Amino acid sequence: MVYQMAFSNRSVRAMSLLPSLNEEEAITVIKLFMETYVKNAHSDSVVLGLSGGVDSAVAAVLCQQVFGKEKTHCLFLPDEATPEKDRHDVAVLAKDFDLTVEEQDITDIVNDFLDQTQSSKDKLVKANVKARLRMVMLYAYANKTKSLVCGTSNKSELLIGYFTKYGDGGVDFMPLGDLYKTQLWQIARSLHLPKCMIEKPPTAGLWKGQTDEKELNMTYDTLDQILAGLERKMSVDDIARTIHIDVKDVRRIHDMRVCSQHKRNMPLIPKIGLRTLGLDWRSPVQLG
Repeated sequence: MVYQMAFSNRSVRAMSLLPSLNEEEAITVIKLFMETYVKNAHSDSVVLGLSGGVDSAVAAVLCQQVFGKEKTHCLFLPDEATPEKDRHDVAVLAKDFDLTVEEQDITDIVNDFLDQTQSSKDKLVKANVKARLRMVMLYAYANKTKSLVCGTSNKSELLIGYFTKYGDGGVDFMPLGDLYKTQLWQIARSLHLPKCMIEKPPTAGLWKGQTDEKELNMTYDTLDQILAGLERKMSVDDIARTIHIDVKDVRRIHDMRVCSQHKRNMPLIPKIGLRTLGLDWRSPVQLG
């Protein structure tokens, strides 16, 4: 009811449903979260995958500011579908921010796995295998260096399930998980990340020519407006009216969020004991 009253006093032009972001405050919260979480896990270092995209770049820079160069391990794991621009952008980022980056091409590993398991080489199957093999490699490196794996997913991706379960979703913590993609761009600009990374079309690089917005059939600007409306518990019709888009597009994003719920929760457990993990045993994970 509050939102309906607020909307009735506005003009017919589309309004923004996204709350304003204080970049400095958000960065402070994220850095404190990372420092506390890693310390509570009795660790002092992190490992993360660099993709050449803005999300992993933001995560890497913030990790280095918190843990230092020697304790921030960045892995670049390209394959045959990785655009050459990603390799260039990773090199620019590493130089500008003095990051330690190790590179290993995973093309042969992926193809050997698909051959050995007689798996389909359909592009979606192969894409998920790539993401999961990268997860395995990150954890192998984390075990070797006694580190935690830092995720790089943002709120937009997480809410619609635009990630691989037990792939890029398989991490120890996600410091950027409460920032929409458009807010991540704000953070990137405030950190003075390379312009080449901020302005290029977002892509997971899972097959040649793939871009996020082409696959989603929607810009991140529009997607984030829809998700912000859903976060406010607005109806699908009200969101469509407010940001001036087809209600079918809002419904599609709403349904993606509902159908991907299983990706955001730990596997379900039947209740037998007094308190059950994931149901009513809700221990705090962030102390201090």
